[in-house]
Amino acid sequence: MTARVAPLLLIGLLLVPEPAAARVYMTVERALETVFPPPQRAERRTLYLDEERVRRAEDASGVRVEARVVSYYVGESDGRVSGYAYLDTHLVRTLPETVMIVVAPDGALRRIDVLSFDEPEDYLPTSRWLQQFEGRSLHDLGAGRGIRTLTGATLSSRAVTGAARRILALHRLFVAPAPPAPEEPSAGRP
Repeated sequence: MTARVAPLLLIGLLLVPEPAAARVYMTVERALETVFPPPQRAERRTLYLDEERVRRAEDASGVRVEARVVSYYVGESDGRVSGYAYLDTHLVRTLPETVMIVVAPDGALRRIDVLSFDEPEDYLPTSRWLQQFEGRSLHDLGAGRGIRTLTGATLSSRAVTGAARRILALHRLFVAPAPPAPEEPSAGRP
């Protein structure tokens, strides 16, 4: 009986299509070298999210936060922070995409790069489309705030915009919170 099963199993395996390999456009190492060229250096750090932090980030961003462990890199040059690079992997339609989202020291988006994309190439965000995120803040990425959708790739544009919102919220809340506003003097004090 096993003599018959083995050839059938082999034929079955040959008929099953092999999954397509992920299309990697840039390795993490190369991406980090691009945004933090020498003599800058990038130090990897990790942000751990409990349920309360997830809730706060989701409230601030308006998108789901599924990862409970977020790795990011802090770029430094001459002892000063030159930026932050976050990796975000999420589903576009049914397959994953990984983007690197770079945040400037002032908290604004510096750039977004697609590192890998498993959906059909037709849905891949172009570098020109990604450039519209440069200089934007979390507030600037709300509905109707000027981020154009990709014709024929609405899910890709939503996925990247959601990732940018998620990262900016995490950054502002837990990595580099904005300093508190100065207190105004009370009326009775000099």
